[in-house]
Amino acid sequence: MLQTAAEPGGWAGMKRPLSPSHSPESGVLALEAGSCPPGQPEQRMKREKKHQSFTLCEVCNIQLNSAAQAQIHYNGKSHQKRLKQLNKGKMPAAQECRQALVKNKHGKAENAFTVGTDNFQRHALLRHVTSGAHRQALAVNREQLAFESRVHPELRSVLKVEVNPAKVAVLTTVYWMAKEDIPGEKCSSLLDLQKFNLCQALLASEHSEFYHPGSAREMQAAIAKVLHNEDRHRIKASPFVGLVVDETVDVLEQRSLAVFTTTVSPCSGQTSATFLGSFELPSGGASTVAGKVAEVMRSFGIPTMKLTWLRADSASLVAERLSGAGAALTSLCPLLMEMHCLSHGSSLLPADSIGSIEYLQKYETTVDAVYRLYSSFRGERNGLQELQSVLDLCEIDLGSPRAIHWTSIFPAVEAIDSSWPTLVLLLESEAERSPVAHGLCEELKKFQFVAFTKILLDVLPIFQKLRRFFQIEDFDLSILKPIVSATATTLQAQKSTSGQNLQEFLNEMNEHPRDDREGESRLYYKGVELANCSKVHLKHFERLKESYLESVRGNLLDRFPSSILEAISSFSAIFNPKCYPQSLEDIGSYGVSELNFLLQAYSRVVVSERALSDFPLFKRIVFSLSQLSFKDLCVKLVYSSSEMHELFPDFAVLAAIALALPLGSVLAEKISRGRELLQRSRTHRGKDEGLSDLMKIAIDGPASSEFDFALAIEYYESTREPGFIVAQVK
Repeated sequence: MLQTAAEPGGWAGMKRPLSPSHSPESGVLALEAGSCPPGQPEQRMKREKKHQSFTLCEVCNIQLNSAAQAQIHYNGKSHQKRLKQLNKGKMPAAQECRQALVKNKHGKAENAFTVGTDNFQRHALLRHVTSGAHRQALAVNREQLAFESRVHPELRSVLKVEVNPAKVAVLTTVYWMAKEDIPGEKCSSLLDLQKFNLCQALLASEHSEFYHPGSAREMQAAIAKVLHNEDRHRIKASPFVGLVVDETVDVLEQRSLAVFTTTVSPCSGQTSATFLGSFELPSGGASTVAGKVAEVMRSFGIPTMKLTWLRADSASLVAERLSGAGAALTSLCPLLMEMHCLSHGSSLLPADSIGSIEYLQKYETTVDAVYRLYSSFRGERNGLQELQSVLDLCEIDLGSPRAIHWTSIFPAVEAIDSSWPTLVLLLESEAERSPVAHGLCEELKKFQFVAFTKILLDVLPIFQKLRRFFQIEDFDLSILKPIVSATATTLQAQKSTSGQNLQEFLNEMNEHPRDDREGESRLYYKGVELANCSKVHLKHFERLKESYLESVRGNLLDRFPSSILEAISSFSAIFNPKCYPQSLEDIGSYGVSELNFLLQAYSRVVVSERALSDFPLFKRIVFSLSQLSFKDLCVKLVYSSSEMHELFPDFAVLAAIALALPLGSVLAEKISRGRELLQRSRTHRGKDEGLSDLMKIAIDGPASSEFDFALAIEYYESTREPGFIVAQVK
């Protein structure tokens, strides 16, 4: 246990301090009684009498002035009792308090072990371990260790905090419910079930009155706080950060922003995607979005110089970017570049573009009515099972207040096309009984409806491929610019020459002369006579086709401006070994223009002259690492202990910016999970103050065995004891 420094064979629990060092093996603090500078013998003898060495029992925290006194104390009942309590974990030695700096009553930072302790006499340790400073020190150290243990799993064994098992059992239940999306009102029954199954922690019933099902929301807030503190540590360590904002609408038509972040760890070079929360968005224009993003950045401590990427998927946010939101954010974040990807279910066009194409709204209204009418005949129409399967496959909630962009959902349009003859026959049979069915039948038989469906079948698969690109984990940035350019070219070509599906439709139509009108013909498709097939209607459809394709093409180019495509292409040229020339002789002038573009764009964080000087050697090394992928090379550069990080500091900075790009399957899954949770929660519960905390746990919460419930208990109890917080700031 403890040992006398002056006597190697000293007693357990005693220590004669001779140096100010702290022994990590024994957990004992060694204190120096005094030291004598060289001088006269008389002066040395006086100092030795004045500064006699003493023995300090750290278990009882008392000073013993002789070996005999120490022997008597060691054999006494008081020391033995405290020794047993310490071994059982009932008396913490407060070693963590020596590591943590907390504020004393005067507002100054000092060692937490000395706060509340005027001297080291008897019972001082007992007074200290019950003080607020001790509890605060435990929280400070545990918060840091919790983050480090998540980053470095080998450190988890260090973090061993003794907590009440009953409290952990309750918080674990609340945590698991949030992870599995189980309603909070089920908490009480789940706790009863665990008691019925003889859960010893809950049967003991030693938890305080704070731990009851009615406080589940507050417990979730404490759990989310632990996760958000890890986010703040991660953001602080990351050299650069990317943000993703996704607009959501609740049942009250209130807009909100779901915010995600991508960070890079300098300790490993690995990237992380995390959910920061769902934030209410006040009504307003572009400045509202920019202001909310800036508010989130301040809340999580994201410096403006760290934010390098902003991604928004919804069409309305793209429109707001064009109206000034992007410029407002760029003025705050000089390194910021915007990239607006295409996500599942989002419209290909902004709201104002949809409004400018009159028939587009009518088409979506018609398709929406068909799906809603069919849903009322669930299970009775075997010929239309494909429509129902689309609702299940695409998780389309017809009761959701959010508009369903049918013209952007390829399976929905494909099902309408394949079921079109059956739909027409079904609606004709019900037309006499239902005015709605009659109106839908007339609309579906129009030439324009069928032809526009074929246009969508030509356009939507192109964007499906583009969406999949952003969900690839180890993405190849070099193909982004060619894909966007090829898509824009294809859309431009379809304006003059019809796509495959539209061309097949025109070829399959059968023409029959009309008996009542000379010179005019009837058009039939799959046995159904089409309406509105006059030359006037055909010319109107041509104008509709050109207008729609041009709007979609323009929106695509707005989402991916040339500056963004140039930057991503330059990153790929520099950091993707597979893009390098096959021969070493051809590497001389390779990548110079791309590097100059990046150096100009990020001149605030790199030294251009040094980077250009290092580039020839950098290229030769990358050429020899042809087996690495783009991400592997960037990770090697960002890793702070790697040789390449030391050799090429400017390229390490650029690699970190590239890794922060908000792309990949992990991020896509989290965004999809966030939308799913929002849709379920707000459909059934409406506005929910704790929804953001619940989403945080469900999206980012680790396995129960990896979560620090002790720290969550600290946070939760501090919110239920206001006096504890007040005591720490006085």
